[in-house]
Amino acid sequence: MFDYKTRGTCSTTIHFDIRDNKLYNVSFENGCNGNLKGIATLIEGMNAEDVVRKLKGTLCGFRNTSCPDQLARAVESALQNR
Repeated sequence: MFDYKTRGTCSTTIHFDIRDNKLYNVSFENGCNGNLKGIATLIEGMNAEDVVRKLKGTLCGFRNTSCPDQLARAVESALQNR
């Protein structure tokens, strides 16, 4: 299980597993509950690099990041450090 402390978002921590280069058990602490549950459901079992490619750079309003962007950064970091 990977835990990632977010920066610049309403969510504060992202939890997830990577098995066989696929994402599982994604969950967020805080943030927009329904939206984040939806994102977690959509990416369940998805290739980790595809998640990074699709979500990295997504912005939330005036912020320079978003929960999906933070997820992409978390997955990228986990892939580099495993």
